[in-house]
Amino acid sequence: MTTAKAHIYNAATGETIERDLTVEELAQAAIDESASKAASEAQDAKVIAREELLERLGITSEEAQLLLGGI
Repeated sequence: MTTAKAHIYNAATGETIERDLTVEELAQAAIDESASKAASEAQDAKVIAREELLERLGITSEEAQLLLGGI
């Protein structure tokens, strides 16, 4: 199993330190990944709903923008 690593760069010395992530950092990474996935899925659902609405209305996205004043 590969462990996650932290790469810390010190701009003053030019030194890069590589170390294993702590338990807290691993937990935060899992939380961040989950939140990112949820946001991506929500955005995908929004795009699908928009496309379905445009199809039901029988207009293109460009026509919808014209109707909405260029939004």
